[in-house]
Amino acid sequence: MTHHLVFLPGVGADPAFWRPLGDQLPAEWRKTYFGWPGLGDQPADPAINSYDDLIGLVEAQLPDYPVDLLAHSMGGVIALSLALRHPERIRKLVLAVTSGGMDMSAFNAEDWRPDYRREYPDAADWVTAEKPDVSPRLPEIKHPALLIWGDADPISPLAAGRYLAQCLPNATLHIVTGGRHDLANSRAPELASVIKRHLA
Repeated sequence: MTHHLVFLPGVGADPAFWRPLGDQLPAEWRKTYFGWPGLGDQPADPAINSYDDLIGLVEAQLPDYPVDLLAHSMGGVIALSLALRHPERIRKLVLAVTSGGMDMSAFNAEDWRPDYRREYPDAADWVTAEKPDVSPRLPEIKHPALLIWGDADPISPLAAGRYLAQCLPNATLHIVTGGRHDLANSRAPELASVIKRHLA
């Protein structure tokens, strides 16, 4: 069976966020792009009222064979949660500038919530109120994981990526010089080959 890639955005929630990168990966690889109802500019869904509901949204659409999860920022919390709940249904992980639910203040991270509220005043309240944390269980996640971090990201500093690489037993950290929080989108051309090698 060919590869099946499942792309998860961050709190911006746009299913098109990963598409510039996905378009540069092999055309024969199947690709599914998720958006997050009620977050960013995405229309709300009365059934989606928590991070757990987002996990359920993806969970319900996972096939019965292993997929690769590619997740940006908050999407990484969803991806790691799925890897813990359904290890047999996940093949490999690509995590870009995610927190994994860790306490980012330990890494002097900039608080993303005020700017997010200004940019998306209609986004669901729970997205900035809840703080899901899977970090205590990270050592249980044995899947091959490619961690992609920039060295110029105030929201998810490189120190967080280094820490995550230590916690995940089968992780490789790729550092993007000058990379900021949107690097999975803005630096797609140079990242595509790195991700392709990891997923091959």
